[in-house]
Order: sequence, then structure tokens, then C-alpha cells
Amino acid sequence: MKHNAVIVDALRSPMGKGKPGGALSELHANELLAQVLKAIVERNGVDPGTVDDILVGCVSQVGEQSGTPGRMAALAAGFPEHVPSTTIDRKCGSSQQAVHFAAQGIMAGAYDLVIAAGIESMSRIPMGSSRIGQDPVGPSVQERYAPGLVGQGVSAELVASRWELSRSQLDEYSARSHQRAAECRESGAFEREIVSITTPQGVFSADETIRASSSPEGLAGLQPAFENADLSERFPEITDWKITAGNSSQITDGASALLIMSEERANALGLKPLARFVSFDVCGDNPLLMLTAPIPATRRALKKAGMTPEQIDHFEVNEAFAPVPLAWQKEFGVSDERLNPCGGAIALGHPLGASGARLMTTMLHSLLRNGGRYGLQTMCEAGGMANATIIERIA
Repeated sequence: MKHNAVIVDALRSPMGKGKPGGALSELHANELLAQVLKAIVERNGVDPGTVDDILVGCVSQVGEQSGTPGRMAALAAGFPEHVPSTTIDRKCGSSQQAVHFAAQGIMAGAYDLVIAAGIESMSRIPMGSSRIGQDPVGPSVQERYAPGLVGQGVSAELVASRWELSRSQLDEYSARSHQRAAECRESGAFEREIVSITTPQGVFSADETIRASSSPEGLAGLQPAFENADLSERFPEITDWKITAGNSSQITDGASALLIMSEERANALGLKPLARFVSFDVCGDNPLLMLTAPIPATRRALKKAGMTPEQIDHFEVNEAFAPVPLAWQKEFGVSDERLNPCGGAIALGHPLGASGARLMTTMLHSLLRNGGRYGLQTMCEAGGMANATIIERIA
């Protein structure tokens, strides 16, 4: 018997700047996630002892994030000791993959009630901490893609060149991300999805990453971050280096969580399902370009659902770098209004392991506010992979 998996609620922390002095920088990662886990069960009147599993995306599983953060966070939140957790690493899509595993486990009858979550404290565990002084690729892969793979910033340059995206297009898009996020913040659109976080400095309730005054003209003054003479010789197609700090995602601290149940369990608890899952996909693409897999993942998710882009009301394409959603948009011809309408990681930040669930949370609440029916989320991931998910609002 197949069970329907439904989303009952979705929450996230405010996004804090991922550096010393950021609003969440003095809070241990497990303490941050604990507050989100506690909030999602309390808001829905769910007995935490009935949670079958807590699936948590986390990328840098070292230092303070090395001790199965979902397990430690659940214990910190007062969950009973019998509630288990596991940690998932599919790079930037880690907590989107957690959502997939949670829903698929329910559909298979292995779970009835799961929390899919994500955490990343980038101020306390800097990106790349797990591979300092190490080669994360190995000689065989480097030989296959000789003269070797490159970092994501250079991959973003290659994507911009291949899809003929100008610096002005990247900066205009990035400024719009901040403006949209600022509009949502000011209108109160984010209030239902954000849970206030108590820190040593006080209560933190709003994203601190959004720059409402951001403009294309201001962003145009920033210098390219990855320009390199040796790489220019290796990649002559990059004739004009374009990727800057302003058209890239922000390093951020954050946590997010979704309460996912079988429809039968939700009904038995008197809880109203907000959305159901329509289709899932995960696939790989060229690891040199690295950031292009959302394109085939989207095609595959739509094909599995028997749908076209025209049927989707809200698209979330993670803004790892501005060329990612812009190249994706060129492929699918989606209108600006439906693509990241609440802003994205350029404005809200990209707390690696938490971003997949954060995007799903924002997309779900946007559909609820605006009455849209279908949403599609996709994220590029290191190594040239991507997840894609289609949900249908049913509330």
C-alpha cells in the first residue's frame, strides 16, 4: 500500500551573517537547530516522542557539527532519548535530500512522522574546514577531467560564458534578489516561516543578510573574485570575468525544518496538510561546469510528474551564483515573476546544509500566501549534481 506524504509545517531560523559578529555566530550549531526542532513540534502540538526519525542535512561535519547534529539538537530540545537522527551530505542540496528521504520513507511505509531539517553554522565552522590540506577529488577524477576540476566560482564563470550572460545581467538579477527579499521582509511575508532564535545577545527575529539598498550600479563597482591569469589561459572562453561577492550567495548561519507525515497520521492528529509531494529527482551533470545539473533535474522532475513549466506557479532555483538561475531560466523560458519571487541566496544567504529545507519552507509559505498550486525547487550541488522537487499546495 502506497502512503501519501504531506508537509504539515515548515520553519526556518532568520539568516545570520556567517562571520564573527553575525547575529547567530555565538550560538553553537546544535543549539540553533534545537530551537527550530522544538518550535516545529510545539507549534503543531506534536508529541516529540512520536517522531520516527530526524533527517538532517549538514555539509561541514567537523568540529561542532561532527557529532550527528540532529541527534544532539533533539536531545538539547528535550526530545525523548529514543528518537533517532542521521546526517545527510549532498553538499548544497543536503536538506533537500533529507526532505526526499523523509517523504520517500513515508511513501514506502517505513515512517509515519519525520522531521527533515538542515543546519550550517558557517561562522563557527568555515566552509572547507573538512578538507583543509586534503585533496577531496583524487587522481583518477583529475585525470578523467584533465587538466583538472575547478572551484565553483570558476564554474560559475564558465556557465556565464556558455549561456552568454553579461556582467550587467548578473548584477541586475542580484540587486533584484535583495529588493524582493526586502519587500517580503517589510510586508511581513516571512513572519510565518521564521522562528525567533534566542542567542547570548538576545532574541534574533529577522534576516540580517538583506541589503534593501542594493543596486546594479553599486554592484558594478565590485571586482571579480576569481580572475586568474593561469585560468584565463586554460579557459579562453572566459573573456570577461564577472563573478563577484555581490552576484554570489552569502556565507550564512541558519537552520530549517519541515514536519512531514503520512496523510493518515496527519488526519489522526487533527493536523491540516499544507502540501503533497508530486515528484522527485536527483541527477548528475558535468562536474567541470558543476552548476548546471538543475537543468536536467528539472526536466526529469517535470517528466515524472507529467507536467510542463507553464503549470508551475513558483520556482525556487538556488542562487549559488547569479548565472545558475539565469542559465536555468534561459533553458525553460520562465517569467521573472515566477522565479525566486521572494529573493534567494544572494539576498537571504546560503547556509549550505540548511538551504534545501530553507528554500522549500519559503516556497511553501509563498504558495500558501498567494494561492499558487504547484512549486518546483532545484539546487546545484558540488561535483555537478542537483535535486529537484515538485510539491502541490493542498491547504
